[in-house]
Amino acid sequence: MRADLDKQPFDVARMFDDVAAKYDLTNDVLSLGQDRRWRRSVVAALDPKPGERLLDLAAGTGTSSLPLRERGAFVVPCDFSLGMLSVGKQRRPELPFVAGDGLQLPFADGSFDAVTISFGLRNLHDTEAGLAELLRVTRPGGRIVVCEFSHPAWGPFRTLYSEYLMRALPPTARAISSNPEAYVYLAESIRAWPDQQHLAALLQKVGWSSVAWRNLSGGIVALHRATRS
Repeated sequence: MRADLDKQPFDVARMFDDVAAKYDLTNDVLSLGQDRRWRRSVVAALDPKPGERLLDLAAGTGTSSLPLRERGAFVVPCDFSLGMLSVGKQRRPELPFVAGDGLQLPFADGSFDAVTISFGLRNLHDTEAGLAELLRVTRPGGRIVVCEFSHPAWGPFRTLYSEYLMRALPPTARAISSNPEAYVYLAESIRAWPDQQHLAALLQKVGWSSVAWRNLSGGIVALHRATRS
């Protein structure tokens, strides 16, 4: 129920390095501007408080981190793509970008009041290990918000969306992206990703509690929330 990254014809980290310069623009176009709404929903679900320490994993260029900082939290944007971090540091030098592997984070146990990852969990080689690592760096009583592509709840819409991913997305990406092949990979990884209930079960399996989710844009995206006991 996940994309087999080992079978991809290119390195995933290098893929994100290659698309870093136009990544935010491409996402905005391909999502028809919905990505801005999804980011606002993440901030509302995470509800950052002034002075809290937050980890934004798979932060890319820091687009998702800046709204958290504007709420008064101390946010650490972390990503495994040096290309993304470089572009992010140029655009948002006020953010403390950190290079890190989501399966072996460079932070001590219980370092953060809350953690979040948006559209990056699919790219971890081991989803369970990644969720467990996020649990490790969260303090007891802390919380997680996962924003990830999911499965539309209504059957006909799910079929239409699948057709868009595999037919419309790659040609559009060719016109605006520096690495259109990357978006073929992304489309395939979205189709192979577990549905809302399966992801909730994975969160519970690794030790997160009070797991809940809600759909955005008809289930194209789902927000999963949980706490560390």
